[in-house]
Amino acid sequence: MTVTSGRSVITLAVVNDHPIVVEGIARTVERDGRLAVIETDTDDGPSEPADLVLYDAFAAGTRQLDDVSALAENPAVGKVVVFTWNLSAEQIEQVISRGAHSCVPKELTPEELAETLVRIHRSEKIRNPRSPGEDRAVISAGEDRAMVDWPGRVHGLSARESEVVALITQGFTNEEIARGCFLSINSVKTYIRSAYRKMGVDRRSQAVLWGLRHGMHPHRSPMT
Repeated sequence: MTVTSGRSVITLAVVNDHPIVVEGIARTVERDGRLAVIETDTDDGPSEPADLVLYDAFAAGTRQLDDVSALAENPAVGKVVVFTWNLSAEQIEQVISRGAHSCVPKELTPEELAETLVRIHRSEKIRNPRSPGEDRAVISAGEDRAMVDWPGRVHGLSARESEVVALITQGFTNEEIARGCFLSINSVKTYIRSAYRKMGVDRRSQAVLWGLRHGMHPHRSPMT
């Protein structure tokens, strides 16, 4: 923790490949005076000590687990928190086994996210704030209240459609997308069909070109 104007704040680094994602998260989190974002868009994890690292799983694909492991092994990192739309039991189990402290859903409001991060820093293990009981958070009914942004949103793509298109743009197959995003292959195909309609494309090659033109491709290399 750092001390600012006589009070302690929790330091936070935000990790994701897409600038629009990390900047949106950083602006949102810093509304809470208990948290200070010290670094965003890091290639290999934070370059200075951070109490928490918020790893945004948007379009991470099959490397998500490797990224989590690398962050958990980084001596500059306190706790790794995975920020995701897909909170399946399988995903939670796998990221926790790789060293993540918690998973939190993107449906949380800014206030809920900040409170959850503070509780995690206090070593209150919150694997899924949707679970019933004392760790339950108030979850919005749909994505319209979600406080994060994503490439393609202004073109009508939902977060999940955008994530799938971003992975297509990176060259992943449907099977790889399903495995990396913890989705069924049928769900992936459904997202593809609905996204293509909104994008006005018919073929995968057209979707890749659309993605390249609309910020779907990450601007840096994956973490190693």
